[in-house]
Amino acid sequence: MSGTGTPRTRARLSEVAARIDRGTPAHRDRAVDGLRALALLAVPTGHWLLGGFTLGPEGGLHNASPLSAFGALAPASWVLQMLGIFFLVGGYASVLSFHRRTGSTGAWLKGRMVRLGRPVLGVTAVWALAAPALYAAGVPEATLRTGATLVIQPLWFVGVYAGVTALTPYCVRAARRLGGWAAAPLLASVAVVDFLRYGPLSEAVPSWLSVLNVLPGWMFAYQLGVSWGERRIGRRGACLLLVGGGVLFAALLTVFHYPASMVGVPGEARTNSHPPSLLVLALASAQSGAAMLLRDRLARLLARPALWAPVVVVNLSAMTVLCWHQSAMLAAAVPASFAGGAGGVAGLTTAPETLGWILARLAWMPVFAVLLVVIARYARRFEAPPQAGAGAGGRRSPVLRRTVAGLLAAGFAVFALGLA
Repeated sequence: MSGTGTPRTRARLSEVAARIDRGTPAHRDRAVDGLRALALLAVPTGHWLLGGFTLGPEGGLHNASPLSAFGALAPASWVLQMLGIFFLVGGYASVLSFHRRTGSTGAWLKGRMVRLGRPVLGVTAVWALAAPALYAAGVPEATLRTGATLVIQPLWFVGVYAGVTALTPYCVRAARRLGGWAAAPLLASVAVVDFLRYGPLSEAVPSWLSVLNVLPGWMFAYQLGVSWGERRIGRRGACLLLVGGGVLFAALLTVFHYPASMVGVPGEARTNSHPPSLLVLALASAQSGAAMLLRDRLARLLARPALWAPVVVVNLSAMTVLCWHQSAMLAAAVPASFAGGAGGVAGLTTAPETLGWILARLAWMPVFAVLLVVIARYARRFEAPPQAGAGAGGRRSPVLRRTVAGLLAAGFAVFALGLA
């Protein structure tokens, strides 16, 4: 039975892959979609591998990180921090979509904002309803606050991405005038702010100054993507980005002593990502140059239906993966906080301070992935375009649902940020 079942399953999967391949529009840039899928999968992988929990005396879950005990893991964050690639391909795809628009610029932007906003509204509204039920079921408040923080944590990215997307028309103009150098002023802006907050004048500089890095810091790679989409960055420019970014990255680490981790480490006074430091832009530059140089080779690989089909599936569920991957980890950790007793469950609720924890966490990663697939089966509906209502009552119903969902989302955000 198994001998005939396996070939049959393979045949079905091959047929599905071939169907997806045939249904792919000719204008799709497979290499860019592949890069987006890679950057997307790096987000849950990084959060699941570099984020952990400890059990408090009240039985609640508290955030912890193996980076506090294992500084040698910092280079893993260089590989898993691929938001630079995400913004690069976002800028590339946005400029192509912008040129293909059939309506006004405002209508195009509205469509992009709706696609970003609906999944965020969905996950926050669901958690706003689930949190009171979980509390009533005996889940400690500390666990709920930890969970809320983890759910909200990746969503800052959506707000920043929406902001830079709204600036696409200006990015296009800059790319046409300056080519790849249009991103240089953004790099210079972040360098100036970093000098002020880390240099000899740091004690006299207000802490809020670092916020000035948020927009130019994340817009840097997006602008590179727009210039790339406008065909203003060639092979020589890609090599310059790769080499220049690599040299700057090494200098910032060895000469200027930037923190080695690309993500925040509990207890550390400085962080590279919130808001982005010059080290983030150096890494994004090197990653962007490498992506541009590897584009043709990646496109040839993804011409194979068996490799292309998973890329399509991931891209179709992009916002679902981003919004719900922390919920998948919590779906395993919260029950474990009750079942593991005082000793906890290795890799889930035990302190991430030993090699055994790392091995146990690696074993839990497939479980998180399966839980995310199960959640995505239901959460994917939030990525679907809104359906037009029929009649006056049909028009009022979506407005009411959006209003209620917005209020629930706002309440959950206040709770997550500790302002309730």
